[in-house]
Amino acid sequence: MTRSESTRHLLDEIGRLRSAIDASGDILYDWDLAADSIRWTGRSDVMLGLPADSLPVSGDGWNALLSPEDLPQRSRALNEHFAGRNEYDVEYRVRTDGGKLRWVHDRGSVELSAAGVPERMRGTLRCIDRRKQTEARLEYLVNYDELTGHFNKLRLREALQQSMARAERSGKTGAFVVIGIDKLGMINTAYGCESGDAILVDVARCLDDCLRMSDTVGRLGGDRFGIVLEGRDEGDADVVADRVLSSIRSLFVDIDAGRLHVSASAGIANYPSAGQNSLDIITHAESALLDAKAKGRDCVHAYEMTEEQRNEYRASVGIGAEVRQAIKEDRLTLAYQPLVDAKTGETNCYECLLRMYAPDGSLVPAGRFIPVVEKLGLMRAVDRRVLDLVLEDLERTPDVVLAFNISGLTVADRSWLRSLQSRLRDKRQIAERLILEITETASLYDNNESAKFVEAVRALGCRVAIDDFGAGYTTFHHLKILPVDIVKIDGEFVRDIQSSPDNQLFVRNLLSLAKTLNLETVAECVETREDSDFLKSEGVDLLQGYFFGKPDILPAWRTVDRIAVAGNAKGSGEPVNTDEAANQEPGHQDSAAAFLLPLPAIGQSR
Repeated sequence: MTRSESTRHLLDEIGRLRSAIDASGDILYDWDLAADSIRWTGRSDVMLGLPADSLPVSGDGWNALLSPEDLPQRSRALNEHFAGRNEYDVEYRVRTDGGKLRWVHDRGSVELSAAGVPERMRGTLRCIDRRKQTEARLEYLVNYDELTGHFNKLRLREALQQSMARAERSGKTGAFVVIGIDKLGMINTAYGCESGDAILVDVARCLDDCLRMSDTVGRLGGDRFGIVLEGRDEGDADVVADRVLSSIRSLFVDIDAGRLHVSASAGIANYPSAGQNSLDIITHAESALLDAKAKGRDCVHAYEMTEEQRNEYRASVGIGAEVRQAIKEDRLTLAYQPLVDAKTGETNCYECLLRMYAPDGSLVPAGRFIPVVEKLGLMRAVDRRVLDLVLEDLERTPDVVLAFNISGLTVADRSWLRSLQSRLRDKRQIAERLILEITETASLYDNNESAKFVEAVRALGCRVAIDDFGAGYTTFHHLKILPVDIVKIDGEFVRDIQSSPDNQLFVRNLLSLAKTLNLETVAECVETREDSDFLKSEGVDLLQGYFFGKPDILPAWRTVDRIAVAGNAKGSGEPVNTDEAANQEPGHQDSAAAFLLPLPAIGQSR
């Protein structure tokens, strides 16, 4: 190839590269750090609205275009990259020729001199305005109702839970009011959804005008708004609700067909008297709203407990206080039930079942307090303590595999997940011996959220099981959606399976799907040899139940130090009760002692 042909070929290559860069919309830079000189390549006029001849030719000149808020972040990224600690990959805003700020993604790499001094920086800039706008919109929709601009249901519930927590600490009261627009469905049908939307917007403005700045308003969905009235007495809530309804009553919304008169009804639930967690309070307020509508609409109704409900509530509060104290005094412990390999009969792993020592040292099974704990909103604290206990066992015993159940609230608790991720970071050998069980009803609470949780847990090396499959409303379709490793067949389909053709059909269909999806299967509540033999013949992988072993707080592999501490909570020095009765599950005779307050025998064991 002649010199002229080589030159022409090189120019063609450069031309193609420039065309490709222009087509991509990116800008390339070559920054001589020693001379502080920058050369640019690309259509800066298109990307930044800055002609090529007006682009800064120095680092200081480029910094002058950056948003002052983003400059420190970009400087830190550069310094860390120059020091060899991180890649250079940063997003910031640049001021264009018209003064508008535009988001760019800056990614590059430094070249060092022979002495290790940063000498040259090369990289690319890409406009990411559209992505940032999308992210901002998604973030907005996560928190706010698109139509009215108020909190959405999730954020409103969080605000209510926070208000209830503050009320508990200060000993004050508050109220949650649900406002429901009367006959909005009929208006949508008769005049169109646009008319209904116009009413919702006007009612939202009306609520803003009626309430204090410290009151929180959100849209629960459909025709309903929720109001958190913090620091209000029960009588105050009635007055506020009456004022809101009176203001709405004066509204006349203009639509194409004319002017519409608007009215609304209200339901009130006071806290803490009507419930101990946000979900109960919202449910009770909406129940009161239905009563108000049943009374003829355009009126206020407050939720009231029956005497039986009040007695149950008082007992629940006592149990909740005892559980809180048990957590402080380290009186929660675990019982371990083996899961055996159906083919070999050897123990594969253990399920950890929660137990609590009463103040007198007697052992209380989870079925006696967990249902109350869930109602009172204490499940997150309990699940955090269970995680502590399980990880302690895994660290002490390097050859044991443990599984434990978490609640639906914990599946949606990002702080609990962050704690798990932090404690298992760089501990793959522990994570691989940990199985998290989520109930099928918990997995259905929010399918997308559950899927994200499962993926994050599996990324650590843990396995995930769906517990009690068949007890709720999970379909085989949901089983395909959630990326779990194990499915546990609910005991109701396992007990006396040989005499139930329907249960046999359910189990066979589940096993067929599990095999297709490469899922491990566990049969719970296996209590007879006949059931065991039948399940083995059908191809179940693991078996769990009294036939193979009851929950035991002191299996052979476990140390006794923690048991001794918990069992002698009162300092009596008496030996811990580990007899068979104390280890039994609800559904069998349970002779474990109750608390000083009566414990309602409700719910299932965890």
